[in-house]
Amino acid sequence: MSSETKKAKILLIEDEQLLADMYALKLRSEGYDLTVASDGLAGLTEAGAQAFHLILLDVILPKIDGFGVLAKLKEDAKTKNVPVILLTNLGQEGDIEKGKRLGAVDYLIKANLTPAELVKKVKEQLK
Repeated sequence: MSSETKKAKILLIEDEQLLADMYALKLRSEGYDLTVASDGLAGLTEAGAQAFHLILLDVILPKIDGFGVLAKLKEDAKTKNVPVILLTNLGQEGDIEKGKRLGAVDYLIKANLTPAELVKKVKEQLK
């Protein structure tokens, strides 16, 4: 486990408990310091409360959807420079374009994504 991995703090905002647990298990086993939030409002609260190196953000969320969370993250001076990877099953071109326009660095389709592939994408962003 590299020293970058050891100290990298990641926020995962995911409302599907099974997926959140699966991603959390894999990311923690890779040495990442992971915080999990189960809705958009909790995610924004966590993002404002501590400094993260990366945010993994679901789009379909209770309270505030991922696009709303992303817009607020990019408006806030504390979080605007934190890379955000969107995790979703919305694969329409319009959704992907909207996510990129709002400032997401990547857009991953959960149905096509293994935990190992997620870790690979995380490592690419944290380089």
